[in-house]
Amino acid sequence: MNTLLEFHEVSCRYSRAWALDNASFRVPSGSITALLGPNGAGKSTALKIALNLIRPYSGHVTVLGTDSRNMNPKTLQRIGYVADGMDLPLWMTIDQFLGWCRPLYPQWDTEFERTLRKQFELPGDRKLKHLSRGQRMKAALASVLAYRPELLILDEPFSGLDPLVRDEFISGLLELSESEKFAVVVSSHDIEEVDRLADHIVLLNDGKVVLDENAEELLARHRLVEIMFPHYIESIPPLAPGWISAKSSGRLLRFVDSDHEITRFSENVRKIFPEIPQPDIHPLTLRELFVAQVSARKVGSDA
Repeated sequence: MNTLLEFHEVSCRYSRAWALDNASFRVPSGSITALLGPNGAGKSTALKIALNLIRPYSGHVTVLGTDSRNMNPKTLQRIGYVADGMDLPLWMTIDQFLGWCRPLYPQWDTEFERTLRKQFELPGDRKLKHLSRGQRMKAALASVLAYRPELLILDEPFSGLDPLVRDEFISGLLELSESEKFAVVVSSHDIEEVDRLADHIVLLNDGKVVLDENAEELLARHRLVEIMFPHYIESIPPLAPGWISAKSSGRLLRFVDSDHEITRFSENVRKIFPEIPQPDIHPLTLRELFVAQVSARKVGSDA
């Protein structure tokens, strides 16, 4: 599988704390990859290393076939970057801002710029400082989408945006997703919005890569299981490996089977719970999967 961004055993620390710990993951060509994790998981650090804004302590990152530490201007012209709270020349109008960006990118698509401006309803004579937060984010997105980057990096792009603006933002992203060489990396706390976009998931926790997988395959192998105990069973026996995030309420036990395969699952149920009714098995949302995996790691670290 062709990859446009790949981390190779990358570690990075601030003072005594490790922001990334031997992290390896990939962003496949043609994918929209969600970089997920709780606060402090290492998401923003990873993106800064990919853009050569900070250097890793060890390991290396390959971006568009080039070591991130050796990217030249031509490579940077193939990368787009939009982040929550990024600095913009607020004294410029939108016309001036896009006119200033246009000569920097030989591949700038003027027709696509016009399409984006119409779609995002960006008034050319308005200064950036007079725009709402959502309009500024749309102006920033238009300024990078217009040159059709091969790799688009978005750091918390949905923060503070209302639902309508988010839909417009997402529509602009999907406009480029038809390109086979195009890939997007989205770091976000808004899992519902990422769920609408992402076809590849990377989950970070405490600087470590927990998951790096196709979204459809990932969701397919995770299942929420509910088991009702007979009244005479007083305690829950040890669960099978891969049964995580277990919680009980009365006689009801809920857990996530993180590697669900029906034959193996049925054998484990018969072995561990020989006298219970047939368990209820349900698919998970990406949010439920995220919570289960992070909770399982927290329990493991506290044990």
